[in-house]
Formats: sequence, C-alpha cells, structure tokens
Amino acid sequence: MAPPPGPYSGTSTLALVARVSAFSFGLVYGNTKLKFLKMKAKSRRKAEVNVHH
Repeated sequence: MAPPPGPYSGTSTLALVARVSAFSFGLVYGNTKLKFLKMKAKSRRKAEVNVHH
C-alpha cells in the first residue's frame, strides 16, 4: 500500500489548490499591471501632445 501523498508531491489537493491559486493570482496581477501601464502610456502621450500645441 502506498503512503498518502505529501504536501510537496504535487498530487495532493493542497498542492493543486496552491498551484491554481498562484496561477489565478498571476493572471489577475498581470492583467492589472498591463491595464495600469497602458493607462500610464496613454496619459503620457496626451501630455506630450499638449506640450507640442
């Protein structure tokens, strides 16, 4: 009989939940950062246009 999977074996529910949570957090963080950088770039472009006029 095999021993029950440990927390670091990659087969336990806890390990799976941790991986899914980390992946989800990465997606949310990445999307948020991307939106922030796009807004920043847009406002910088607007400021440059206003300086030239």
